[in-house]
Amino acid sequence: MKKKHRIKKNDEFQEVFQRGVSTANRQFVVYTLDRPGQPYFRIGLSVSKKLGKAVTRNRIKRYIRQCFLELKEEIVPGKDYVVIARQPVSEMSYMEVKKSFIHVLRKAGALKNGAKSRPSV
Repeated sequence: MKKKHRIKKNDEFQEVFQRGVSTANRQFVVYTLDRPGQPYFRIGLSVSKKLGKAVTRNRIKRYIRQCFLELKEEIVPGKDYVVIARQPVSEMSYMEVKKSFIHVLRKAGALKNGAKSRPSV
């Protein structure tokens, strides 16, 4: 992901947590904050040490980044997204993660109308 598409600073995370709207399913919590003057979306990832050691946490983050990359045309721009991974994600394959991630993004209203309902193989 390009630098402009990432949320890295604690202040930015806190602003999304406090002013944003949360949506969740069993695997993910997604906080969404509108940024009307921003022509692109930004993402921040939070994967707790409770989910596993560094290798597992990094794999989960790679999966989520890849999902964003594949869905970038369908994701509504002008928003900040903070994704928090929950425990079940640590045992899931990439396709399961993607399916669940699409579900939570659709629930959050983060996908445009033309978004695919099924992950591509």
